Amino acid sequence: MHCKTSRRTFVKGLAAGGVLAGFGLWRPPVWALGGPARPALLSGSEFDLSIGEAPVNITGKPRIATVINGSLPGPTLRWREGDSVTLRVRNRLDEDTSLHWHGILLPANMDGVPGLSFDGIAPGGLYQYRFKVKQNGTYWYHSHSGFQEQTGVYGALVIDPREPEPFRYERDYVVMLSDWTDENPARVLKKLEKQSGYYNFHKRTLGDFIGDVGEHGWAATVAERRAWAAMNMTPTDLADVSGHTYTYLLNGRSPAGNWTGLFRPGERVRLRLINAAAMTYFDVRIPGLKMTVVAADGQYVEPVSVDELRIAVAETYDVIVEPRDAEAYTLFAQSLDRTGYARGTLALREGLEAPVPEPDPRPILSMADMGHGGMEHAAHGGRPAGADHAGHGSTAHAGHDGADMDHGGTSHGEMAGMHPMEMNHDDMAGMAHGAMEHAGTERAAPGMQAHPASETGNPLVDMQTMTPTAKLGDPGIGLRDNGRRVLTYADLRSAFADPDGREPGRTLELHLTGHMERFSWSFDGIPFADAEPLRLKYGERLRIVLVNDTMMTHPIHLHGMWSDLEDEQGNFLVRKHTLDMPPGSRRSYRVTADALGRWAYHCHLMFHMETGMFREVRVEE
Repeated sequence: MHCKTSRRTFVKGLAAGGVLAGFGLWRPPVWALGGPARPALLSGSEFDLSIGEAPVNITGKPRIATVINGSLPGPTLRWREGDSVTLRVRNRLDEDTSLHWHGILLPANMDGVPGLSFDGIAPGGLYQYRFKVKQNGTYWYHSHSGFQEQTGVYGALVIDPREPEPFRYERDYVVMLSDWTDENPARVLKKLEKQSGYYNFHKRTLGDFIGDVGEHGWAATVAERRAWAAMNMTPTDLADVSGHTYTYLLNGRSPAGNWTGLFRPGERVRLRLINAAAMTYFDVRIPGLKMTVVAADGQYVEPVSVDELRIAVAETYDVIVEPRDAEAYTLFAQSLDRTGYARGTLALREGLEAPVPEPDPRPILSMADMGHGGMEHAAHGGRPAGADHAGHGSTAHAGHDGADMDHGGTSHGEMAGMHPMEMNHDDMAGMAHGAMEHAGTERAAPGMQAHPASETGNPLVDMQTMTPTAKLGDPGIGLRDNGRRVLTYADLRSAFADPDGREPGRTLELHLTGHMERFSWSFDGIPFADAEPLRLKYGERLRIVLVNDTMMTHPIHLHGMWSDLEDEQGNFLVRKHTLDMPPGSRRSYRVTADALGRWAYHCHLMFHMETGMFREVRVEE
């Protein structure tokens, strides 16, 4: 999506829709369709796609969706590694459109980002994408124009490998998660810009206050409330858009629609999990079944068995399950803020259902989740009200250890001893800065995080982290100590060594910044409209360090190149195309600048991207 702030609104009148489901494949034969009433599976090397409008009814109210070849989601495209594919995309809308092939390595002019890759596809126009398929695995595609991704322009990509896969399965399903609103997305954004907490209906109540007083005492509870108020924030602000307006979909079906994938007892079933949502993180589990994770973002990983995983917007995971003991199992994907869920069923035959779990309790952000651990520790005598432990099941993780983010115009030592009741908004927003560390960055006290000079005194930055941690072993807010084995990034190991092998020649540090009350998002406090491109030299190996200075999670996607995530010692962990950045986190990854041209680099939360968390990357000779 081209992120100029002056862009027009694309959506005319949304309407809910008769939505089609996912597909099932026997293996072998690879190409056999699973049954009637399934959306199109298009395979081969030549494809004709048409983007237009269609009536839908998802919530009981008729609406108009933007669709691909008449379906939502669009057809699943099946390619083969090594083939050259041609995709003719025709625009049947009365506004520009585009398709971006998410995570696919290709020439810059085939990437599908208006304003960078090409001009977009004009109404009535046709654009021919043609490129060689250099990879295999599970990916997806979507519009990068306006709000069309929210209104239905997305679909799955399945790329068959040239070589045998390192695991076996008999059944193969795409499980595409997404979010739908009957509202015009432009109207949703306007509401957020006027009142960022508009859709947050899970705020703490008087009953919560009384309970906290009983557990922690009056003074500590009041102090903790005052600390949050000083930041103009709320600990229940987990997602900008909630189930108040969203209906959560699995393969285009609402929970009541109950998408069903069939199996035979003892079969190994591959589920290709894709988060195609505009704004929603999902926590996925199948009660009664373990999931063996075998691929992340299309790339093989060493198998790891889990009960549950969090899938950030734009990520994909391939898991294998082996249903044996029941006739039906529920695929359950609850939103991070627990305001709703998507669900489907794995069953021996159509019409069967399994019990649908109740959503987990509403998570409450602690100061430690955001990195303000010292403040809430003081307010609550060492344990924040409603906070999760940093455990994974019953095992502690480093994600909570020292994850302190201190705000204030005072020094680190002074802040650690300050009671939250003594802090005003200026204390929270101002940072202890020293002399320049290097060009454009101010020096911090020893052991504390330095910040770009562009953040200082910036009205678009309402928070900074001073002691961020990688949190690679932290399951995340709402998933700690839940009695289930939850996947973390620390569990992921690519099934291959670092494909480049070179040490990075330089390091580029970027901060994820924002202002919650103004609903403004950026890198280094500079929104896209005012930012210079990031310039990479063709062929170089560099390290990118991301620091999340906000209280929100951000899925960060670099187009055209792989992101090789490192551990805290700089060792290669896993190759991805989208990296989740929790609040108060600092994560690093290596990039090989092996693709000439202009590329998009952005948060994949659509409204964050739209309001400025977007940069252009130029790879030049």
